[in-house]
Amino acid sequence: MIQLFINGQSVSVIEGTSVAAALAQAKSYSRLSVCGEKRTPFCGMGVCQECRVNINGLRVLACQTLCQQDMKVETQ
Repeated sequence: MIQLFINGQSVSVIEGTSVAAALAQAKSYSRLSVCGEKRTPFCGMGVCQECRVNINGLRVLACQTLCQQDMKVETQ
């Protein structure tokens, strides 16, 4: 199992899990729309850009990023 932190909340996932899947497991969202609505990953292949998150200070796509031990994920 890999432990990562989503908005400060500890989440454990199996190795090979995408950050988008970890967000779903944690019942979290990836960002807020301009209207303030919660947005979640949609396409799962990096096209829609709905899964943008900050990981260890870098802006990345959650659906294209695998979880790593002690990773720090911040949503908007």
